Amino acid sequence: MTQPTKFQMFRQFAGQALALALPYFKSDQKWRARLLLAAIVALNLASVYMLVLLNEWNRVFYDALQNKDAAVFWRELGRFTYLAFAFIIIAVYKFYLTQLLEMRWRSWLTGHYMDRWLQGRAFYHLELARYANGPDAPPDNPDQRIQEDLNLFTSHTVGLSMGLLNALVTLASFVGILWGLSGAFGFGFNGSQYEIPGFMVWMAVLYCLVGSVLTHYIGRPLIGLNFQQQRLEADFRHHLVRVREYSESIALDGGEPVERRHLGGRFTQVLGNYLSLLKAQKRLTWFTVGFGQAAVVFPFVVAAPRFFSGAIQLGELMQIASAFGRVQDSLSWFVDNYDQLASWRATTDRLTSFERSFDALARTHVPAAHDNGDGVFATRDLDITLPDGRPLMADLQWQVRAGEHLLVQGPSGSGKSTLFRVLAGIWPWTRGEVQRPTDFAERAMFLPQRPYFPNGPLREALAYPLDASRYSDEALRQALRDALLPQLGERLDEHNNWGQKLSGGEQQRLAIARAFLKRPRWLFADEATSALDEAAEKTLYQRLRERVTAENGALVSIAHRPSVAAFHDRSWTVPRLAG
Repeated sequence: MTQPTKFQMFRQFAGQALALALPYFKSDQKWRARLLLAAIVALNLASVYMLVLLNEWNRVFYDALQNKDAAVFWRELGRFTYLAFAFIIIAVYKFYLTQLLEMRWRSWLTGHYMDRWLQGRAFYHLELARYANGPDAPPDNPDQRIQEDLNLFTSHTVGLSMGLLNALVTLASFVGILWGLSGAFGFGFNGSQYEIPGFMVWMAVLYCLVGSVLTHYIGRPLIGLNFQQQRLEADFRHHLVRVREYSESIALDGGEPVERRHLGGRFTQVLGNYLSLLKAQKRLTWFTVGFGQAAVVFPFVVAAPRFFSGAIQLGELMQIASAFGRVQDSLSWFVDNYDQLASWRATTDRLTSFERSFDALARTHVPAAHDNGDGVFATRDLDITLPDGRPLMADLQWQVRAGEHLLVQGPSGSGKSTLFRVLAGIWPWTRGEVQRPTDFAERAMFLPQRPYFPNGPLREALAYPLDASRYSDEALRQALRDALLPQLGERLDEHNNWGQKLSGGEQQRLAIARAFLKRPRWLFADEATSALDEAAEKTLYQRLRERVTAENGALVSIAHRPSVAAFHDRSWTVPRLAG
């Protein structure tokens, strides 16, 4: 397979950057975005125009110094005052509007990607696929993509694009000035005389061309190192969060030394890559700083013979140096911004891989789900596989009707919980048909073994994901009493991390309290009482069965305890795959 050329790679990268950048300027905020961008472009053009005026001011001012012309000297000082004042106003508003554009663009992109991440349960499917697909897995740490990479992308894109525009306009404005001031360079060769018009322009082009080529070859490793650094930093941060989330389990197991070793190993990787990045940046800095310092004296060295011969005055020499500096700065844009370009390239690559992961999920097969009015949950010819393609169940024919209470049994790993995920419509790796009652979306509820509670007031954790304002305080307290949590009734407005604050048994009872509050018709309990004692389990299952029966619904449970069978009409064992 042939390797792509550098031009093809550049075209591919440019296409990726445009695909990420253009949607905002075509969105519902397009006119505000375009007007803001146009204002920034106009201010950049105005700032370049001010530099042209200041360059001309240089010539007049330094000629006045050489000629000891006090009147012109003081006049030009006064002229400099309003030129500088105008330049300051332009610079301030250019900065302000640029930051405003970055903020609004980031806000829109963040909302866009949060929608894509949360819609269709993509956040869940990405995690499943990431742990199963090995080297082809979706990108890790989507939180970093949304929080950090979008910020870097917007700031780098606006900063670099406006910097490039400024460089091009500055070059176009000053190259003519420098051409006219530099004169021709004459030399003899092989008995003939030759002249190079606009000699200083060609010297600036040659100087910056050599610098750009050397900068690229010296700084090229920065692209991969920046990409790797962001990944390692996010991985280290992710595992710090895991230690915080599982603090009690780690403390009970005495796992601090192990976690310290694991975290230390990951941080060592962070530092190792950072040291490589630092060395690469040091090599690039050696060159770019030297390149910049040489550029300060280079125009004086080239123009000095004409000055000492009397061909030009001090003012023209200073104007040549100023114009050469502007042309050289413009042509050195690539050199001066290489580090940022490398970071922008790495950020764009990460966001592109994030975008592609959503496209890949869109191609994942989702089972056909048909609503029916028969009050029946059923599967027809259903095949269930794991994300890596391994089969879990094949040709499954299964059903439960309203009024039935079913216990699902089978050894661990046989697919009981995955069947619940299929029925809930969140497991995409299936083929076949799933039939659900017409009121499934409004009246079905799933109780997992480890429920989730948002941080905040207890009333919001209890009502989640519905708005707590839909329920009266008495209704919330009654649900807590029914779930054997009367002591929490007076803490409805207490803010806390309830997933950490409550014990495992209390968390399961709080999840059951949700069921009492919402009164589902179809209730699926996956080891929902595994952390409770038998007496509490018996009381809560009796109440759950009574509530579901009153709604003419069905209670379907997964449980390993034999005592749970008493609250169900029949049991069903997950079939084993042949072979």
